[in-house]
Amino acid sequence: MVDLSVTGYQFPQRVATSARDWDANWLCVHGNVTQVDGKSWAFKDPCLTTWEGQALANWLREAAAGIVPVSPFGPGEAAEERLLSFTEPNLAFSVESRAHDHVGVRVHFSLEALPPWLRGPEQPDIFDFVILLRLSVSDLAEAAEAWACDLAKYPER
Repeated sequence: MVDLSVTGYQFPQRVATSARDWDANWLCVHGNVTQVDGKSWAFKDPCLTTWEGQALANWLREAAAGIVPVSPFGPGEAAEERLLSFTEPNLAFSVESRAHDHVGVRVHFSLEALPPWLRGPEQPDIFDFVILLRLSVSDLAEAAEAWACDLAKYPER
């Protein structure tokens, strides 16, 4: 299980001074993750901008609609051009499989989003630690809309 939510702007009092003002648009993302074996962790980090959050909403919708292609991936083989990745490489997303009405979505965790027991000098390379979610198309579409609703509270400034 991967539950991501936006908890606010990194700098809530900041007023944008130009178009695409980076400092005014960093979002704090909170994640709760539970692996298949029951181990879980949480993280909170300003790892997405408002426009990257919108890109994630669009990607989730397109993955549910069957538009995002399946991408091969193995440890050390992260083809970054096939991942939805962001300026801060804490999170990335890819489609592992598609069959009938189900989609396998990989959520790639790095740096501050890694489980605490993997952080340190021997931590996995960027995008190599993955949680695979097998979702129905309708559940993925619902997750996309939930993310978009959460994100709507924090528009680009």
